[in-house]
Amino acid sequence: MTKQLITVLICLLISACANAPEVHFYVLEPINQTNPAAIVSEKQVSIGVGPISIPTLLENKKIITRLSDNTVRIAEFQQWAAPLEDNLLQTLTQNLATLQPNNIVRAYPWSIHGTVDLQVIIDITRFDTTPGKSVNLEANWTIKNEASRAIFKNGRTVLKHSLADSSYPGSVRALSNILGQFSQELSFALFRAEVNR
Repeated sequence: MTKQLITVLICLLISACANAPEVHFYVLEPINQTNPAAIVSEKQVSIGVGPISIPTLLENKKIITRLSDNTVRIAEFQQWAAPLEDNLLQTLTQNLATLQPNNIVRAYPWSIHGTVDLQVIIDITRFDTTPGKSVNLEANWTIKNEASRAIFKNGRTVLKHSLADSSYPGSVRALSNILGQFSQELSFALFRAEVNR
């Protein structure tokens, strides 16, 4: 291959890279700390959040939207900044720490910090938007005593709200908000578990 041909190929490669669309990265935001529906329990407990599981489809770093004809759109240039499972765990942990301000809340795995009193295991089965229609969250969850393995409560959450802004920033905001609502539901369930320990 001649030097001239190599130079032409390099120029073409640089030109193609320069014209490629920019990739945008997103993260879920925790609830607003200025006005949370906080629950203050009488006795401090330690709460472990996780493990969390998500559908295989959502393990893709590219943002998934569900269309009304049972198809999905995988956004090539709109992506999660970190694996969604990790982002969900981190955000839920932050949310519950805000909602349970006098308790200790740790993300799975927490073994480096010792044990926890209560553990929340979460299986998220749906976490997506349908553009122009709705933002959706469905999850099964269990609260148990980590030491005795006794189950305090099993629950299933199904949340669906209208989606006014179908842009990717608007969709991620809506997903953060619905995750905040799910966190409040978990917080109330944890409080009942704390009372009945």
